[in-house]
Amino acid sequence: MCLILFAYRCHPLYPLLVAANRDEFYQRPTAPLAAWDDAPQVVAGRDLQAGGTWLGITGTGRFAALTNYRDPSRLIPDAPSRGRLTEDYLRGEEPAWRYLERLSRQAGDYNGFNLLAGDAGGLFYYANYLGKPRLLEPGVYGLSNHFLDTPWPKVRRGREALRRLLARKADPDPDDLLGLLTDRALAPDAELPRTGIPLEWERWLSPLFISAPGYGTRASTALRVDGAGSATLVEVTWPDASRREVRVPWPAAEQDAEPQTQDGPSLVRIERDRLS
Repeated sequence: MCLILFAYRCHPLYPLLVAANRDEFYQRPTAPLAAWDDAPQVVAGRDLQAGGTWLGITGTGRFAALTNYRDPSRLIPDAPSRGRLTEDYLRGEEPAWRYLERLSRQAGDYNGFNLLAGDAGGLFYYANYLGKPRLLEPGVYGLSNHFLDTPWPKVRRGREALRRLLARKADPDPDDLLGLLTDRALAPDAELPRTGIPLEWERWLSPLFISAPGYGTRASTALRVDGAGSATLVEVTWPDASRREVRVPWPAAEQDAEPQTQDGPSLVRIERDRLS
């Protein structure tokens, strides 16, 4: 997953809205969105090469999504699959904050990643190059292949597009969210990040929707969690534009939950833009 745009607890009808593109090599084998045969509670696509998934939900109200952190100079050869982190969380029952705290003690084994994990207790963000897991406050966020809300051109454009959508439409549907992800405009060279890859590749990777030699956007996903007890997950896979939609039960969020360990609160809070 290379771009995740999301609005968390800032819409009167939908406590969580997500629009996300997964970018990957075209030849990497992948299974599309479905309930998993070996874990029927998990609804997600699946990486058939290294295992795991980039984004998924469960009928018990668990959500997880992952992006890689792009820095070739820090790559660890033969590191474990980061997609397994998302899978392990979705398969389990451990509270999100506790899972991330436990993961943080072994996160140095992995190449760089950003992991969003949520449940009835809240939505949390953890980057293994940053430190502690973080509890997210209500707001509109963007995440690509750097840290949360790093102002890369695609993140800025995507967040603003999501904010405009929520401002103009009282009841956004999954197709509205998917429509945010089709922007193929390249960023100007002066705005490109410098992540250690050739400039030509920085250009190719700069749009919200990527189409590069041998690599590009493989799936676009929209998640809409409502306050009435259900979640709708829609995936469009590329290049064939096939569509899959799954609806699952979703428990109400615990609005006042305060994550703690036995020794007391141990998470950093992140507060971002709220819709007025």
